[in-house]
Amino acid sequence: MASLVRHLTIDCSDAYSLGQFWAAVLDSSLADDDFPGDPQALVKSPGGTLLFVTVPDAKTVKNRVHVDLQPQDRTRDEEVERVVALGATVVGDHRRPDGGGWVTLADPEGNEFCVERSAAEMAK
Repeated sequence: MASLVRHLTIDCSDAYSLGQFWAAVLDSSLADDDFPGDPQALVKSPGGTLLFVTVPDAKTVKNRVHVDLQPQDRTRDEEVERVVALGATVVGDHRRPDGGGWVTLADPEGNEFCVERSAAEMAK
């Protein structure tokens, strides 16, 4: 059998805090053994597992890999509003007049991610 992706690892300055943000975005929680000040934090969700690792280097350029979110029980625009309220910032709005497109956001440490349309919106 070929290798499987175990988790997507994200370097950051505060693994616990950034893990809390992403746990809220994914309606999940941090692993039971993650605490403030820990060098790593793990968020498991049905769509995959994110591992946050504290590193001394600051983010300086655009991500080469990023997460694309697809809302399951709300629209893309509702999800963008919810995630912004959690602490994300909009860095690029690629919504089109026909309803297509996506929104690029940054988490509290500047890591970019996108919010796409929900499956229900794509079916219209």
